[in-house]
Amino acid sequence: MSRVFIIVLDSCGIGEMPDAGRFGDEGANTLKSCSTDPGFDLKNMKQLGLFNIDGIDYLDGVEEPKGAYARLAEASNGKDTTIGHWEIAGVYSPKALPTYPDGFPQEVIDEFSKLTGRGVLCNKPYSGTVVINEYGDEHVRTGDLIVYTSADSVFQIAAHEDVVPVEQLYEYCQIARDMLKGEHAVGRVIARPFIGTSGAYTRTPRRHDFSLLPPSVTMLDQLESAGYDVISVGKIRDIFAGKGITESNPTTGNPDGIDKTLAIMDRDFEGLCFTNLVDTDMIYGHRRDIPGYAGALTYFDSKLPEMLDKLKDDDYLMITADHGCDPGFMKSTDHTREYIPFVMAGKKVRTGSRGTRDTFADIGATVLDVFGIRPEFDGTSML
Repeated sequence: MSRVFIIVLDSCGIGEMPDAGRFGDEGANTLKSCSTDPGFDLKNMKQLGLFNIDGIDYLDGVEEPKGAYARLAEASNGKDTTIGHWEIAGVYSPKALPTYPDGFPQEVIDEFSKLTGRGVLCNKPYSGTVVINEYGDEHVRTGDLIVYTSADSVFQIAAHEDVVPVEQLYEYCQIARDMLKGEHAVGRVIARPFIGTSGAYTRTPRRHDFSLLPPSVTMLDQLESAGYDVISVGKIRDIFAGKGITESNPTTGNPDGIDKTLAIMDRDFEGLCFTNLVDTDMIYGHRRDIPGYAGALTYFDSKLPEMLDKLKDDDYLMITADHGCDPGFMKSTDHTREYIPFVMAGKKVRTGSRGTRDTFADIGATVLDVFGIRPEFDGTSML
């Protein structure tokens, strides 16, 4: 009975891709920036082969890695969470999802306001922590919704929980999700509830993402159709709009996501546990916080021996990312177009390099290969 555990260290890229210039990301390297911090210590992932991956020439690898390792290029035209995770699962996205550096068109805002019966504030790209403190007072006074975006393909709606109950905020997000189709089909509509008083508003952990449905079959669909468990931890369920997921486990942050994954490792099941650890991206990458990012990676690495100890004879542990978000890259606070790492461990794993791969979808193909399933997408197993 095999179990596969995929852990996505959100945004932990390992260096610019050849086309990074097309995205304004020349010179980006998330892992390298993190490695400059004195607290950076990934000794356990180093032993699995992380520092032996192609292009990581600024850190010392090991002579006999205990895992398999590879560098993966993104075939899709993007650098965001949705497209990155979709490609891991086998979906190639030739067209980037729409973004709104100047805010959403007025006709979009007018339609949303008409459907919800509420006014709209902001309508600009904004930091989520800054926007609630700059627009929070007016929102509390008027009941108008704070709508904002970012460099990602997102339509975010912030509301104070005492002004708009969370369930109602979710209803407004579903209205937006149903409305945003065609040319305005953003990757995610995100509920951003907050609490507090003037000058001290803070976001709550009751964020909820309303994603597009993946446009084609994914490894999750194939696993579910074959009768296997597909357990999500963190925002995986939201990214795939629940499609192909048999069990969902929301989290409050990386430590909670790691703990929930460890608890699932103690269970008997057959199939996939797919975990996203978002803090590296959301809290540290976008805020260009090198010590925070390095600390989050180091904390994960400190829990890795416990994960490895819980692997059964037929289990596989895969550690990867979905894009970059270089905390040392000061041109913008956006994601960065980078290769992602892949490290695989388990008693059945043939150790050593798998080179540089052409697509993230090789991960999905590898997972399906564990279960003897032929992928219904372009991807090559790394077993």
